[in-house]
Amino acid sequence: MPISIVHVAGARPNFMKIAPVLAACRADRAFENRWVHTGQHYDSDLSDSFVADLALPPPDANLAVGSGSHAVQTARILERFEPLLVAWRPDLVLVFGDVNSTLACALCAAKLDIAVAHVESGLRSFDDRMPEEINRRLTDSLSELLFVSEPSGVVNLRREGVDPSRVHLVGNVMIDSLVASRSRAAASTIVHRLGLVCGGYAVLTLHRPASVDAPSTLRRILAPIAEMAQRIPVIFPVHPRGRSSIRDALDELPRSTGIRVVDPLGYLDFLRLVEQSRLVLTDSGGLQEETTFLRVPCVTLRDNTERPITIDAGTNRLAGTDDVGIRSAIDAALALDRSLLPGPPALWDGCAASRIVKILESWRSARRGTSAG
Repeated sequence: MPISIVHVAGARPNFMKIAPVLAACRADRAFENRWVHTGQHYDSDLSDSFVADLALPPPDANLAVGSGSHAVQTARILERFEPLLVAWRPDLVLVFGDVNSTLACALCAAKLDIAVAHVESGLRSFDDRMPEEINRRLTDSLSELLFVSEPSGVVNLRREGVDPSRVHLVGNVMIDSLVASRSRAAASTIVHRLGLVCGGYAVLTLHRPASVDAPSTLRRILAPIAEMAQRIPVIFPVHPRGRSSIRDALDELPRSTGIRVVDPLGYLDFLRLVEQSRLVLTDSGGLQEETTFLRVPCVTLRDNTERPITIDAGTNRLAGTDDVGIRSAIDAALALDRSLLPGPPALWDGCAASRIVKILESWRSARRGTSAG
């Protein structure tokens, strides 16, 4: 009898993580799979286009929780996910990343005595002001299987006293999606459609509340980027949650004409835009990883990162959120020679999902053996 797994995703970064794992599990007859879209990201540009680009099947359920405060969103997910688990009674709930959907569904499963597996365990920014850090720590504490993307995660979990038998360094499933999609992304005409020259522009993303919710912080971040944009154009796909505040901040800058605000892009278009850029500026965790794999210089507009392997690789620079630090990081990144950057980190090879499946098979066998005994 197959092991029943419910895979959960609900926000844009999760779709890149769930796609390869769900595909690998569906190809293995040892597993019976369902996937649930929580609807945390419900805008078609943030959800539907990614589902299509990543060839995800239609979800077995969509919780349609929509936007709201952290408490409201988490409560809605708990309320709507629980009846599905009661009806389906799976053997395992597989959650991804660090968004509210991740923690809410892990908590719901744990309360029903259903095993939890966490993909992207062990990452730590050591900044408890970040909602994502809280989600990561609590989800790891609830999980029976912890799948880790980089060595720092193993170190962090060991320091926290997690049983080593539960911890598995498998590599980065986001890179699985990138590797699988790269050839299709190469057919994208996004660079041409935007009137850009390969290697002659920068890409900017901002979405974290700490970046976009305080007008003074946002202006401080954007000012040195606007100065750089006098030299090379900056393409800025704007997340819906920050659209109004970002437009207000740009309007207040004396030199912001080089920053081009565009609507959110689908996965393939965005991957192509990043790969052909001169530089990426971001507060995103996933983009730090993707640029490291692609050997694209990255400036992280934060004071910390939960992905230190990207710093070690030489592609990523922490700039902080003050204009002096950002200017310095931009200059250093623009001076980088991409051809001299190292190759991808170990296990970032497009095979992380396959390694996860092998561990799940072993877990299934051990679980069956325990049940038989």
